[in-house]
Amino acid sequence: MDRTELICIGHITHDKVVTPRSVVHMAGGTAFYFSNAVSRLDIRYKLITALAPVDMPFVFELREKHIDVAVLPSAHTVFFENIYSGNQDHRTQRVASQADPFTVDQLKDVAAQVFHLGPLLAGDIPVDLIRALAEKGKVSLDAQGYLREVKNQNVLAIDWCEKRQALQYIHTLKVNESEMAVLTGQDEVRKGAKILAEWGVKEVVITLGSMGSVIYDGQNFFTIPAYIPTTSVVDATGCGDTYMAGYLYQRIKGASIQQAGEFAAAMATLKIEGSGPFTGTKEEVFALLSSRKDKVYR
Repeated sequence: MDRTELICIGHITHDKVVTPRSVVHMAGGTAFYFSNAVSRLDIRYKLITALAPVDMPFVFELREKHIDVAVLPSAHTVFFENIYSGNQDHRTQRVASQADPFTVDQLKDVAAQVFHLGPLLAGDIPVDLIRALAEKGKVSLDAQGYLREVKNQNVLAIDWCEKRQALQYIHTLKVNESEMAVLTGQDEVRKGAKILAEWGVKEVVITLGSMGSVIYDGQNFFTIPAYIPTTSVVDATGCGDTYMAGYLYQRIKGASIQQAGEFAAAMATLKIEGSGPFTGTKEEVFALLSSRKDKVYR
């Protein structure tokens, strides 16, 4: 049997997305957006998630798209309210309920070339699980969940007290500029990236919204542009997850860091032009790259 190339571990959420234009209820979270994006690419993939039985229709929707989904038990589903202002780079969040965390015992038999972890809240994925997965394959992490504390349903930014213990096991780390600053105490992107690499991360991916992204491999910095949407920005929810789906896909398939980053940025541009998850194709991503190399944010 072929080994699974990529596994995502994270909770599917019930999301209420509020923008100046609309209010929409839908499935969400890294698990949802990442899985939808990966499903458009040619890769052996599996999602491991946990949610309440009442929200199983979210899983059925993914399976209808031929996504392999394993569901672990949880008393509740994570309920997020994402509120966007006119600036799509920023949002505020509220959490009405939380799901049960993932455990080492639950995932002791899983194997993959790359594990992408999408914690939404600090307790979702313990450090001992990160350590166990790193013994089986490369671990990619979106750090956002570890920097979120819920108080009275409000999401507050916190530091990750176990970051030094955990990051030594992380191959690819995705953070935005604010998350990098919280983790490292540095506002300057290159200084922050170097600190994260010193702590053990092999590929540091720092997304900068409409300013593009920067990737650091411990020796070299790679500057990735953000491509201008052909239409208006509709919904930025899940853009970071879509970016990471494209990035990890390309790296697994042998692309360079620069190539993978540009592919990821193009995927994010196509996604931001519509509401909901990425629905494009690999061919559309490459077409955007070939036709719009000069049409980037400056």
